Amino acid sequence: MYSEDIRMFEDMVDRFLDENADAAAQRRWRNQGYVEQETWRKAGEAGILGATIPESYGGSGLDFRYDAIVMERQGRKNALNFAYSLHTTVVAPYLYHYATPEQCRAWLPSAIAGDTLLAVAMTEPGAGSDLQGMRTTAVRNGDEYVINGQKTFISNGHGCSLIVVAAKTDVNAGAKGISLFVVETDKVQGFERGRLLDKLGQEGRDTAELFFNDMRVPAANLLGGVEGQGFRMLMEQLPKERLVIAWQAMGMIESALEATVEHCKTRKMFGGTLFDQQNTKFKLAECKTRATVAKTFLYHCTEALLAGKLDASTASMAKLFVTEAQAFVVDECLQLFGGYGYMTEYPIAEMYKDARAFRIYGGASEVMKLLIARSI
Repeated sequence: MYSEDIRMFEDMVDRFLDENADAAAQRRWRNQGYVEQETWRKAGEAGILGATIPESYGGSGLDFRYDAIVMERQGRKNALNFAYSLHTTVVAPYLYHYATPEQCRAWLPSAIAGDTLLAVAMTEPGAGSDLQGMRTTAVRNGDEYVINGQKTFISNGHGCSLIVVAAKTDVNAGAKGISLFVVETDKVQGFERGRLLDKLGQEGRDTAELFFNDMRVPAANLLGGVEGQGFRMLMEQLPKERLVIAWQAMGMIESALEATVEHCKTRKMFGGTLFDQQNTKFKLAECKTRATVAKTFLYHCTEALLAGKLDASTASMAKLFVTEAQAFVVDECLQLFGGYGYMTEYPIAEMYKDARAFRIYGGASEVMKLLIARSI
């Protein structure tokens, strides 16, 4: 998976994170509930946001391995509240796979530069993992669609200026009635942002409610140009999106282990160190084993993705296994920190909070099990 070019890219990502996502910046993000637009622009200037976007739209045209590097380094440096992966690896592909070339040229360069912040709006108060239950509607009216509805738990919802919105164009057609629309927030009326949501963890990753009240969107902004293709598009992108979540979880696992080993080898206890205790060695051995198995499987899944062979079931296994391993490892590591692990000045405490959502978003663990079971 690694090459000299990838290692050079990794060094560049590390420098960017060290300069722009240090402990002080991360604390500021958590306190205010979002990452400043200036940080996104600096990421664009560094060439991070456009690494895997096609060269024809201003990107570098690299492959998913480079996205994986960014996510893993973010995890290792406890900077996952900067929602790089959502912007670049989840939302941007909807544009360059399904929008017209003219639309891509209009939308993607500013996203690569960090001037436009991207989001995707699927989840609703009554429809989370069950997308077919969504109530947001889009009705054709001449050269426009009139969209009404509400979305919740939308990452980047506070600061985004371009959103891929899922809505029902045929309320009686189930999954075949779902369509995707690109909403340019500064060009429409009837769009309203709700409050920043107060979360258990990931406080620096802005999460908001969105409201659409007779919001008029140009008919040309219907992704794919044909109604009813939204669910298919979502399903086509979900395997990679679930691999994205798994890679972020992997970075956190490695960060938790590294910090805990260092703590255990320096923490004095019973005439030696905490690491000298047999129980500590057993716990860390189990965590290291789960981490190694998880990363090996992620390498396998990444190779399958690059070859165009990553199926939904295998991607679901990756998200399920790695996020469950993440929960186990972070919990065990916090326990080894003792009382210090309960103090938020220690990164392990923040990881403990942040990790909990990984088993929920992108499809809850229970949904992953159902998807895997279908392939048996």
